[in-house]
Amino acid sequence: MDWYPLLNSLRIAAISTAAVFFLGLAAAYYIAKLPRLAKGLLDAVLTLPLVLPPTVTGWLLLLLLGPKRPLGAWAREALGLRLVMTWQSAIFAAAAVAFPLMYRAARGAFESFDETLAEAGRTLGRSDAWIFWRVRMPCCRHGILAGAVLAFARALGEYGATSMVAGYTPGRTATVSTTVYQLWRTGDTAGAFQWVLVNLAISAAFLLALNLLETRRKGGA
Repeated sequence: MDWYPLLNSLRIAAISTAAVFFLGLAAAYYIAKLPRLAKGLLDAVLTLPLVLPPTVTGWLLLLLLGPKRPLGAWAREALGLRLVMTWQSAIFAAAAVAFPLMYRAARGAFESFDETLAEAGRTLGRSDAWIFWRVRMPCCRHGILAGAVLAFARALGEYGATSMVAGYTPGRTATVSTTVYQLWRTGDTAGAFQWVLVNLAISAAFLLALNLLETRRKGGA
């Protein structure tokens, strides 16, 4: 059994989750402070990939990253990079669909934070950066970690957008999800079932981790 699809899926999910972790934290932190109207508009835009069909997300990414599009053409000419039909291009797809989960979880955690704790830190002369990392983040860690787990699981199982921007090439761009589809399409039911079992095991492990985080959060409340 060729384990490349699993290894490729894991590295794509890990890199994309690391990216959306910091981007989601930054967006959630600053948007949570905005007036209600601005917050609502930005929240709708940033959450849109969560409700859009994955194929629509993939199509929009192709419009942005395609070799004949401004960004894709610039990357190819200036950096010698191709932004579609490589395993790295799947990172963009995974990040796009996973970002809303990280963002919403972090925003919910930040909005439930008791701001009097931050004010107490300021009266003691602490900087906003110190308060963020030493007070706000520890208090919000369970919600943020839950968002990271959900984002990783979503990135790991992404198919629609990934198949459009990265395609399926064995040993190069294949992921677990695209491999299941290709094996089923070619009539290899047994091979597809093996990968389905792998995916089920990984998904169950992440759900158990998420439930454990939720239990700890309630226990510490």
